[in-house]
Amino acid sequence: MKNKTNFPPGWDEERVQRVLGHYESQTEEEAVAEDEAAFEDNAHTVMEIPNELVPSVRQLLAKRAG
Repeated sequence: MKNKTNFPPGWDEERVQRVLGHYESQTEEEAVAEDEAAFEDNAHTVMEIPNELVPSVRQLLAKRAG
């Protein structure tokens, strides 16, 4: 029996494969450059939170998005 994968809204198998292909084909230098660019993006904030708070933060983000 084949397992049916449930994707988030807007995602499908093709999109997953494109994203995987992007990251699997990157050189280490390209990956570092992409990470550095993300930290310089003023539209988002990067912060550390304790692992035990991650589920609560995810719930808050889901409520905001939903």
